[in-house]
Amino acid sequence: MNQVIADLAVLLDLAEGMLWAAALALVRVGAAVALMPGLGESAVPARVKMALVLVLAAVVAPFVADHVLSTGLQPALAPLLGEAIAGLILGMGMRLFVLALQTAASIIAQATTLSQLFAGVAPEPQPAIGNLLIIAGLALALAAGLHVRAAELLILSYDLMPAGGYPDPARVADWGLGLIGSTFSLAFSLAAPFVIAATVYNLAIGAINRAMPQLMVSMVGAPALTLGGLALLAIVSPALLAVWLEAFSAHVAQPFRPAP
Repeated sequence: MNQVIADLAVLLDLAEGMLWAAALALVRVGAAVALMPGLGESAVPARVKMALVLVLAAVVAPFVADHVLSTGLQPALAPLLGEAIAGLILGMGMRLFVLALQTAASIIAQATTLSQLFAGVAPEPQPAIGNLLIIAGLALALAAGLHVRAAELLILSYDLMPAGGYPDPARVADWGLGLIGSTFSLAFSLAAPFVIAATVYNLAIGAINRAMPQLMVSMVGAPALTLGGLALLAIVSPALLAVWLEAFSAHVAQPFRPAP
């Protein structure tokens, strides 16, 4: 009888550890999904988000259970807060690449005089080119297996940010500043063909205006600039999105690598 009670006590401890590991995984996954591109968009219904969080947590929880059972981490509020911070760090790192697309689209729109077209329609005011690039980028990321890469990222994140711990604020700040700088550099690189083309075009229009003051270059030049910008967008967009997807995939594979 005593042996049966002892076995039941061991099973109870094991079940308690599994439930605690599932709670830790749910908090980290939920915080990451809230900011994750594609899965955490405002257009995704809340029920769908909750289902995605539960599915990803079910995938991640067994790996967290090994750490919880081996270290004897006890249920408390502080580990849950640490898990939420870790999830937000992972989600924000991926969200910065969507902001890079949005920044690139804003630069392109300013260069091609399309910055005010349909402004204010989206939840966050942005030019129509921004909606186009962001939707295309998210579609490419999801088609490339973003959900699988996200599960791998959450599992591997426990090697660098163990369950129940708190990330080092100084290291997180350095990592965040480096990632912000690299994503802004990526945004400007994506918009560079449009900025260069617009600069050359405006210089040519200025030279024509100096040579022929009587010609109303603004009436001729603005529509031509817009048409040229749209034509260049149609030609360059596949390569532009391919470069963005490669950079995003590299970040998801190694989110804490040093910034180039």
